[in-house]
Amino acid sequence: MELRNIAIIAHVDHGKTTLVDELLKQSGAFRANEAVSERAMDSNDIERERGITILAKCTSVEWHGTRINIVDTPGHADFGGEVERILSMVDGVCLLVDAAEGPMPQTKFVLTKALALGLRPIVVLNKVDKPDAEPDRALNEVFDLFANLGASDEQLDFPHVYASGRSGWADLELDGPRKDLSALFDLIVRHVPAPKVLARVDEPFSMLATTLSADPYLGRILTGRVESGRISTGTTLKALSRTGERLEQFRVTKILAFRGLSQTPIDEAVAGDIVTLAGMTKATVADTLCALEVDTALPSQPIDPPTITVTFGINDSPLAGRDGTKVQSRVIRDRLMKEAEVNVAIKVADTPGGEAFEVSGRGELQMGVLIENMRREGFELSISRPRVIMRDIDGVRHEPIEEVIIDVDDEYSGAVIDKLTGERKGELVEMKPAGVGKTRIIAHVPSRGLIGYQGQFLTDTRGTGVLNRIFHGWAPHKGPIQGRRQGVLISTESGVSVAYALWNLEERGRLFIGPQEQVYTGMIIGEHSRDNDLEVNPLKGKKLTNIRASGSDEAVRLTPHVRMSLEEAIAYIDDDELVEVTPKIIRLRKRELDPNERKRAARKD
Repeated sequence: MELRNIAIIAHVDHGKTTLVDELLKQSGAFRANEAVSERAMDSNDIERERGITILAKCTSVEWHGTRINIVDTPGHADFGGEVERILSMVDGVCLLVDAAEGPMPQTKFVLTKALALGLRPIVVLNKVDKPDAEPDRALNEVFDLFANLGASDEQLDFPHVYASGRSGWADLELDGPRKDLSALFDLIVRHVPAPKVLARVDEPFSMLATTLSADPYLGRILTGRVESGRISTGTTLKALSRTGERLEQFRVTKILAFRGLSQTPIDEAVAGDIVTLAGMTKATVADTLCALEVDTALPSQPIDPPTITVTFGINDSPLAGRDGTKVQSRVIRDRLMKEAEVNVAIKVADTPGGEAFEVSGRGELQMGVLIENMRREGFELSISRPRVIMRDIDGVRHEPIEEVIIDVDDEYSGAVIDKLTGERKGELVEMKPAGVGKTRIIAHVPSRGLIGYQGQFLTDTRGTGVLNRIFHGWAPHKGPIQGRRQGVLISTESGVSVAYALWNLEERGRLFIGPQEQVYTGMIIGEHSRDNDLEVNPLKGKKLTNIRASGSDEAVRLTPHVRMSLEEAIAYIDDDELVEVTPKIIRLRKRELDPNERKRAARKD
């Protein structure tokens, strides 16, 4: 049977996972009466809730005698570590582009990685049946993007199809029959080359591990593409680190291959197959699994370095331990180290005291997903404000710069440009019309300036703007950037909040808590309307007397309070504040800064 390995890459919400659903259905991977959930490849609860792909996943379909291994990749740059490893397993990519939006920042990010590996993409213009779709404009923009990224002549001569993933059709012509995906299947078989490593079947076995997971019965399991030779169950292998150091010797207890959405045990795998091996205890992502006579590790894709760092600590508030079951620093450290082993884009380091841990990653979304997973597992944590990682280049302090692409109604473009280029030290690169009444703004902004900007951006655009960002490069430090303007309301008492007290505090600013909620001294219960912090008493009840006056006993009517999401809370806090995260609630509180942190806060980096 012929073999093709292909990855599907695209920007967030351009329809990758929905298209994979239809490929699985039309290839006969499901029984006619089988119940299949929407976006079947999104197996993680958070992926389903947010509608984004976080973990790269493999599946396999058969089409007219050819087995096609398909890898669904994340579209968000925060999870780019997954994309970088996965692309080394495949021989071709399907680049999905929304026919209305055109290429977006993450389109550029994943395409850059694919072109650097010499892959020849197939362009799928998706959602061409939308009322605002402009497939010809989108196709021209894709070609310009290929040219700007230095694509070769062979890569520039890319085939394309017009498709609707949700409706389950793809055609070579815009006015085609729109019946099924057979045109896309045929194009994949025709355009994507068979794995080059098929010629290395007779060489000793070697495989580069690209994803790591655990199975309750099989233990640690590693997935990757067989680069050379063949492997059968019971064979003894060894694991080599990236530097060629021998890690362990083990016996393969199980070989699993992807068949539809499930993994099926097989007796033997050969070069070119994407398979999962079980039996190892130490080997991890980017290690080489090979025959005993092999001494050289396979080259692994370099991973872009982290750009932000967040401090994870124990929850030491007065309400600690009431909601979660995992509160000790030892347990938190073990969980973070386990995460760093699976996710190569995350780095974990101990702090001098040993009670907190510096976790570095790609962005606020990646950190938010990790924290959300931990709180669902029963952890209680205290989280610091994200800090940007600086770099010294030729003795000059440099900071990361991000390319920001914003689609906004024309009437709000002035406010957005003013905030980005004035307060946040950004540089306007391009501004152009983007459809009826819309403007597209492209700017290069320091990563520091974007921390906490999302909420302000939604306020400035009345919730109608769309902001996308991608790492652009390094630039000399641009000086201080003003942080949050408003101060906070801090509780001076511990107990249960009282509606009457909150009603009196409403004129001081917006509140983060409602009546009958547990509060404690030092907890942040709202945002002050001015730029200074204000200590308040949310427990102060109404003084009762035996005198009754007209209107004095009216019911208290409170304005609905603001309930922040995890990412909003992390972006909102200042250097001397923490987010308290438990399985049931998210709180904000003040903390004491040590002398070094006081200096850093004074410099405002």
